Amino acid sequence: MAISSIGVGSGLPLSELLENLRTNEELSLGLIESRATAVQNRLSGYGTIKSSIEALKTASDALGKAETFGALKTTVSGDAFTASASAKGIAGQYRIEVQELATAQTLTSAGQTNRKAALADGKVGIEIKLAGNAAKTLTLDSADTSLEGIAKAINSDSSLGVSATLINDGSVPPKSYLLLTAKETGEKASIERITVTDAGAGTDVTALQNTIGFVKGSGGAPNTGALTEQAAKNASLLVNGIQITSQSNTVEDAIDGVTLTLLKKNEAGSADTLSITKDDSVASKAINTFVSAYNNLQSIIKTLTSYDVDNQKSSALTGDSLARNVQSQVRGALNAAGTGAVRTLAQLGITTSPTDGTLKVDDDKLAAALKDNMVDVQSLFAGENGISKQLGAVADTYVKSGGLINSAADSMTDTLKQMNKQYQAESDRIDARMENYRKQFTALDTAMAQMNSVSSYLTQQLAMLSNLNDQS
Repeated sequence: MAISSIGVGSGLPLSELLENLRTNEELSLGLIESRATAVQNRLSGYGTIKSSIEALKTASDALGKAETFGALKTTVSGDAFTASASAKGIAGQYRIEVQELATAQTLTSAGQTNRKAALADGKVGIEIKLAGNAAKTLTLDSADTSLEGIAKAINSDSSLGVSATLINDGSVPPKSYLLLTAKETGEKASIERITVTDAGAGTDVTALQNTIGFVKGSGGAPNTGALTEQAAKNASLLVNGIQITSQSNTVEDAIDGVTLTLLKKNEAGSADTLSITKDDSVASKAINTFVSAYNNLQSIIKTLTSYDVDNQKSSALTGDSLARNVQSQVRGALNAAGTGAVRTLAQLGITTSPTDGTLKVDDDKLAAALKDNMVDVQSLFAGENGISKQLGAVADTYVKSGGLINSAADSMTDTLKQMNKQYQAESDRIDARMENYRKQFTALDTAMAQMNSVSSYLTQQLAMLSNLNDQS
């Protein structure tokens, strides 16, 4: 007898029973999923803590740099130059007159009516030499000896120290001029020589030499060749009456630790004033950034390790020893002592909340310490045994390659892989067992259906015999 659905033949709730059996069997899968979720939450929590430690270390490292505490700010009275100062600079005031801006040398060819016309009938070499540098040679085929080809070849070789462009004058017919410009400003970056040589067999280089040849004069001698020169100039300026010259408009260390960027000439006899003063805001900002990063780490650890008593629910890292160790060791690094009038964070205006362990900054006290005891503040953070080094060492223990967090994360990743395999094996086992149950239930259903059929037949036969007996 064919059975279309389990339980139809027997009248028993076999389908429901089979579903209940599967539900019961799958309880083991739920336990594996629950454990895997807990491990995944721990892994995610470690990742969050690691990121926060790295942010704190970055803020701490900034407090270990001398320039954080020796920062200077510059103020310029006019627009002839701008200035920036490093920690090497010294506060002061300077009168600066920009007399000349540095310019780059330019060389201009005679005009040509056809910029694409070849100027040599074979392969040539164009040798270009800049002052103080070895000569460099471009080798060109005849087709590349036009003004256009020469410009393209020069611009394709950045090592030449020269750029090339074509200028069109708009006349009728129009003429094109090859303009060569030294890439650096100042007299020492000038082109000394451009020479055309025969790189083929009997190539006539006369026309090309007469177009781009150049030799810069020396010792009062005039320039020779086809190119017209606009000579390079060095920058010149007066700093408190002292004459300064520079190859570039970026003048470094004319004043110790100060970089001047020249923008325009002052009118003759006039000058701009440069004021260099301490900039305590750099240190203040760095300290506040450090405090924020520290508080963020403490807040994250508190959240990840807390326990909800009302709902009796743990967090991802409740009771986790690694998270607690991070918290205590980072706090311990803040106990590093400095020297002088500011030896502790409390003397700097940074106190610890007794309720949640976060730091709070007294801005007025911090400003006063930076103003009056900058050296002591620097020692507290950047000294040999200062907070920056102490905290950096603690942070490295956890976040460096092979550190405690990475090792724990690797272990948990392996555990998750094993759980995934365990889940798959258990799922396959359940499927096999349920298939076995299904076959057994199908056989039971078929047997019960057959028995019911026999029972019905016998009941009918007995009823017929009973009727015959009644009639006789």
